[in-house]
Parts: sequence; C-alpha cells; structure tokens
Amino acid sequence: MSEALDRVRGVRELPLFPLAAVLFPGTPLPLHIFEPRYRQMLADIRVTGNLFGLSYFDQSVSALDFPPVGHTGCVAEVREMQSLEDGRSNILTIGLIRYTVEAYVERDAPYLIGKISFFEDEEEDAALLEERAQQVSELFLRIARAVRVINDERAALPDLPETEPEHLSFLVAAAMEMDSEVKQELLELRHTSERLKRLRDLLARAVSDYEERARIHDIAKGNGHSGRKINYE
Repeated sequence: MSEALDRVRGVRELPLFPLAAVLFPGTPLPLHIFEPRYRQMLADIRVTGNLFGLSYFDQSVSALDFPPVGHTGCVAEVREMQSLEDGRSNILTIGLIRYTVEAYVERDAPYLIGKISFFEDEEEDAALLEERAQQVSELFLRIARAVRVINDERAALPDLPETEPEHLSFLVAAAMEMDSEVKQELLELRHTSERLKRLRDLLARAVSDYEERARIHDIAKGNGHSGRKINYE
C-alpha cells in the first residue's frame, strides 16, 4: 500500500470543495477561504483529519450547480493555516491522492459531501516510464532555462524527480501554463506513460517559442549585437 493510500485508509466520505482549479497529487495549492460554508468545512475537517476533496468545477461554463457524479478530483491535505480576524483563512494544501465521486451524501452540512473511491496510476513497464520521464524532464528544463533568461533570473533550475515518473508527471502538469480542462484530463489519466506522452508533446510544441523569445531578449540586452551567445546553463 502506498503512503497516500495509507493516509486515506478508512475514508469513504469526503467534504468537497468545487473550484475552477486542478490539484495534482504531491503539489501545493494555497487557498483563501472566505465563504461561510467553506469556513464551516474547514472547521469540521480540522478535527477529522485535515482532508477535503478539491473537485475541478467551472460554474461559469456549466449548466449544473455542482460537479456531476463520476467526476475525478484530488484529496487536499491542509498543511498550514492562517486564521484572520474576520473569520476568513489562508491555507496551504498539498495534493494527496485522486478520487472518483460515486454519489453525493445527504448530511446536515452546508457543503457537498461525496461518497468516494481512490485510485492511483496502473503499474507499467519501467523502461518506458524512464524514457518518457527523461524526455519530459529535458524539455521542461529547456523551457525553464529560457524563462530564466527572459525574466533575467538567477534562481537555480528546478530539481525534477526523473526516477519517480508519476510524481514528475504531476509536478510538470501543475507547473505548465495550460487550460484547466487540459489539466483535468491529465489528472484523470490512469497511466503515467500516457500522461508523460501528452506532456512531452505539449512541451515540444512550446519549447522553440520560449527559446526564441530568450534569444531575442538576450540580443536586446546586448544592444542588438547578435554575435553574443546565449548561455542556457
């Protein structure tokens, strides 16, 4: 049993927070809690394990009032909390494990509660995962180098867990700028190799643009002297 599954062992029902954002396992998400129903949810989970489900839901483009049964979300664990004087809170959550909502549960609570089942990625060929993880890591770092040049940053490049392909896929998916609907599709996949393949293809389409922008930025800094080479290291 994985550490994440062990953390939710015995959990069959979960308070749900529909939000127009996608949370991935192992990634952080800060949240500002201000609605009364979610203030109550936060107070309730503080005494029952600090867990709630974050379900992607954009009400502005949906005819429904809440996410449909069968949707996929991610368990959020509250790691830090800052209570404000007016009852609002700032919290830091970490994604734990994905779930599917099997049904909604009627309870005397102002927020949604779902009957849920948890899942993780399927076992796959280690060699294939290693190859795709390396491809994704290399492309992502090329873009990170370019962004560092564009923003005149000196910060160290991210340390990517190539030896943990599933974790890598979630970190890169969370970090990339893309539509939330695409992030949700990546969250729902149950094969790390497929998630890495899609990320590889997305990164491959973006890397040339970032590197060209970095090249132009570097030339501009050199007053237009194009003989200056860009150092991506």
